[in-house]
Amino acid sequence: MTATTTLDTPCSSQPGDTPPSHRHMPIASRLPAEVVREYGPFGDASAVHGVTHDGHRVWAATGEHLVAFDPESGTTTRTLDVVCDAGTAFDGMHIYQIAEARIDKIDPATGRVLATIPAPGGGSDSGLTWAEGSLWVGQYRDRKIHQIDPATGAVRRTIESDRFVTGVTWVDGELWHGTWEGDESTLRHIDPASGTVVQQLDMPQGMGVSGLESDGAGLFYCGGGGSGKVRAVRRPAARGR
Repeated sequence: MTATTTLDTPCSSQPGDTPPSHRHMPIASRLPAEVVREYGPFGDASAVHGVTHDGHRVWAATGEHLVAFDPESGTTTRTLDVVCDAGTAFDGMHIYQIAEARIDKIDPATGRVLATIPAPGGGSDSGLTWAEGSLWVGQYRDRKIHQIDPATGAVRRTIESDRFVTGVTWVDGELWHGTWEGDESTLRHIDPASGTVVQQLDMPQGMGVSGLESDGAGLFYCGGGGSGKVRAVRRPAARGR
């Protein structure tokens, strides 16, 4: 799953309207996104690309540094010097990070790159998440999400969307992805079999979504592209909690 060069945070491309050839799918439920908190900017970083959550901390990919922060206090707790210009994921032990045309497997304790596989988009990749023993990779302008083998990079299946895909995440069996077209961004829960939009959260006008990750409970964390921020958005199923 910025204001500068990557497709995970696409403000520089100013994508504009979806071409007429891409008919928008019906949306079963549509709500305004409830932004509950903002974090950052982080030091001198000008953008946030991917984001992930390791069960305790949120990690934000800022281009040259992976920054971990405490979501309660907002305090930065770790900084890793790695290339991180698009999506980020955590498998329970390791961080996976899109870096140009590859995906690096990183030891979060040391920042050492343990393995590398090719990214399916060859440099046009956006969001990234881990679920069901696979990596799931957003393809921004291709409007696709690929499930790939984390050891080889081989594509296991492909899900199509009718919007540009930025960040991606799975939570409680639900597949969500971010969109960013012009000044509009949304979070979309889609049926992984059909691509049908089950629910959509509309972000405030001008508030872009680059990376996307769930904390496994009541929040989504959204990379904010060129704003340099990460925003916490209330997950709809948790509104009554």
